[in-house]
Parts: sequence; structure tokens; C-alpha cells
Amino acid sequence: MALNPIKTCVLGVGLAGLTFHVPFVLALPELFTLTAVLERNPETPGGKVHQRFGVTTRIYRTIEEVVNDPEIELVIVGTPNDTHYPLAKAALQAGKHVLVDKPVTETVKEANELAAIANAKGLVLYGYQNRRWDSDHLALKRLLALPSSSPLSLGNLLEFESHYDRYRAGIRASWKDSAGSVYDLGSHLLDQALRLFGRPARITAFIQNIRGVTKPEVDDIFTIYLHYNPGTPFSNQFTVLLRSHILSVKSPQLRYAIRGTKGMFTKHGLDTQEEQLKAMPSVSGIFEPGYGQEPESIYGVVENIAKDGVTINRTIWPSDAPGQYIGLFKNLAGAIRNNEELEVKWAETTQVIEMIELAYKSSAEGRTLEVSKL
Repeated sequence: MALNPIKTCVLGVGLAGLTFHVPFVLALPELFTLTAVLERNPETPGGKVHQRFGVTTRIYRTIEEVVNDPEIELVIVGTPNDTHYPLAKAALQAGKHVLVDKPVTETVKEANELAAIANAKGLVLYGYQNRRWDSDHLALKRLLALPSSSPLSLGNLLEFESHYDRYRAGIRASWKDSAGSVYDLGSHLLDQALRLFGRPARITAFIQNIRGVTKPEVDDIFTIYLHYNPGTPFSNQFTVLLRSHILSVKSPQLRYAIRGTKGMFTKHGLDTQEEQLKAMPSVSGIFEPGYGQEPESIYGVVENIAKDGVTINRTIWPSDAPGQYIGLFKNLAGAIRNNEELEVKWAETTQVIEMIELAYKSSAEGRTLEVSKL
């Protein structure tokens, strides 16, 4: 039976709102209706949403207007990081379901408080970890799921290296350059690693401002080590290495370098969805062939040691399943309307914030920290 579309308000019409949220709300009219947006200073009568997509919707200038609109059922928070907590809290207290962009909050304490409100009111609270639906990540999961008998199996993993590097010498006219790279890009890398391998035993982090073009305390590069004891998840000791460098002169950039007892996986280049979403003239492009599809030139490579212990066999590992951020929105709608299980659980996104807090502490104190067991 057809369900009534979820009346939705998107807070913020910057990169997050116009690229990662509004297009999917508009592309799924059977699941969502874009009832309103929060745009504090619209420059035209229809605001940025009408300018970009030709769609007319209500424009609110304050969160008070949003939460006092009884029609709105779902609030999507796509505003600067330090506003996520107060805006999400206001929406939840008003009885609205909430999708919060990453990082969901700045502290674990704030994340736990939001969870308590949502639980008490029976509301869906969802962290926007869209990069679980990246084409390269889907290809990686398929590789790691191979049985050990497969000639392409990497065996037990020894080291998992995951990067989001770029070259950007100056700063952008964006709040993101004052947020810090660990909260911005580290949120994605940590979420993917924790989802794949679970909770580490220890964490070591090196976090710096290398360019000196923003405030000294605003980091633009990081290296985070997650240390796993034997037996969790492999019989051997296992290390996850998460890196982001802002002055990386490389094209395409390294994405994954994964070493196992039987092979290695190397991958360059990024999922194509963000660039496609920025450029597409209509949201119908989300359903067209080629959307989320990586070019073959950046497919990954698997190298396996042959039975002679000397020869290395090289195989292209295709990212043949396109990236699909739309899967997150379908799951969100199913959770709200049909009580479906959340594919991104709030406890998982809270754990990402916990690791970020520990990473900053480790870097500041110059030592490896124990991670408490749950």
C-alpha cells in the first residue's frame, strides 16, 4: 500500500543541502515531500532551491519557524558542525524525526543527549554516513567477503590503510575550513573502518595544521592508527591507518592500500557521486545509467602471491556496483514509515565521535590511548 510522503524540511542550502540532501528528497516523491528549507538570507524570492532545481518550497529563516510548523515530520540538518546539536535537539523536542549530517555532534555527551530525547519520544534519529554507499567502499566490502579459498582472497588482513587526500594550498570561502579535517573527513574514514572491523583496543593520532592558513588549532592533516589485538577481528595483530593530507600532489589520489597474508589491494580515485550531484541539471540524473559509476581507469588492483611464494599475480578488481547514496534515504523513509531497522545506527555514529575525541586527546598528549570496551 502507498504511504504518504514524509513532509521534510532541509536546514541549510549550502554544499550539504543542495548536493547531498535536497536532490534525494526531490528524487523520491513517493517517499518525501520537500515542504520547506531553512535559508536565513535568501537572495531571490524562491531562494537557492528554486535557483538550482526550479522547485518552489517554503523558506523559513529561523529554526523556531521550522519546529512550529506542524506539517513538518522530518528535519534534515545540513548546517555547520557546531549547529548540529542545538538544531537537532530543537527538532526532536518538537516531535520531528531527524537526519543529521556528519559529524553528528561535536561531543559524545551531545550525541547521547540527542539519543535520549529521540528514544523517549519514539523518533527516528539518523546519522548521515553516506560514504558507506560509495562505489569504492562497496567494491572493497565485496573483496573482503571472498572466502579464504578464493585465489583473490587477501587472507587475514595485516594493515588497512584508508585515505582522503587532496591538494588545496589556500582556504575556501566555507565554514568547513574552520571545522578541522578530523571532524570533516575523519568522520567518514572512522565510520567505514569501525563498520568493517569493530572497536579497536588502542588509538594513536597525529593531528596538525600544516599550511598555517587557518587558526593554528584548526587541523588540516591527520594520521590516526587504530590498533586491534589478536583475535579481533583477525588471529594476528591488525592495524588500521587512516590518513588525510591537504597538500598531496597526486592524481588520482590514493584511496586504499590493504595488506593481507595472501595479497594486497590498492585503489586510487574517489566515488563519482559528489561531482555528479553538483553538476547534474535535474535530479532525474540520479536514476540514469552511469550515475555513481566509476571509470575503469580507477578500478582497484588485487595482487596475490602465487603458490611458489615468489610470483605475484595481478588482477583488476572492478567497482562494478555503482555508488548509491539514495539507499540511505530509502532506508530512512522505511524506518520512519515502516519501523525498518536503521542501516546507520545512532550508536555507531556516536562511536565515531568518541574516536574523534580520543584522537585529539592522543595527539595533544603525544601517546597511545586505550579504548574502553563496551
